[in-house]
Amino acid sequence: MIMQNQSRRLSEPLQWGRREKTIVAVVLACAALAAIGLGAFALTKGAPARADCITLSFASTLGGAEVHQCGARARATCAIPGAFHSIAAEFRAQCERAGFPFAGGSPRRGE
Repeated sequence: MIMQNQSRRLSEPLQWGRREKTIVAVVLACAALAAIGLGAFALTKGAPARADCITLSFASTLGGAEVHQCGARARATCAIPGAFHSIAAEFRAQCERAGFPFAGGSPRRGE
């Protein structure tokens, strides 16, 4: 089969018509909107960190355990005598960072 004008078509650069340009513009606009939406979601995701919270992760009977408390509950937990004696140093650091008095666990070294 003889292809007429094949060499001429191969030597000329491709021409983008109105339809192709519109499709590319729509795809780029959708990508830009998706990027803006993801950026806005990432910037507004989550609540700001509270200064009056304590968070402890430690080994427990059935694996890892976590204590996360804020406000009055955290203050009450820090005031429990002998609480979390096995991780007293970490517990004391969390209570002091949150600004609560520490009553539990063993005393610091050197005290």
